[in-house]
Amino acid sequence: MFGELTALGWGLVVFALIIGIGSIVLSEFGDSVTGTEAENNTGYLLGQLGEEGLAGWTPAVIAIFVGLMFVGAMTFGKKRAY
Repeated sequence: MFGELTALGWGLVVFALIIGIGSIVLSEFGDSVTGTEAENNTGYLLGQLGEEGLAGWTPAVIAIFVGLMFVGAMTFGKKRAY
């Protein structure tokens, strides 16, 4: 079970890096195209990448994943033939 938690941890680190780097890139691109329609679009994408979108669902996904791991360990853990 701890192997799965380690994999979850690494996945979260990579996920956070993708969100962080994506936010920086979109922010810089939005600053460079000030006054155009592209500025509005990058602002929207930045919001969807951040707390209003993808990153906002992260705590719920983590809680569901960990909860299902514990339920699975309690339900199926005793039936293993190791």
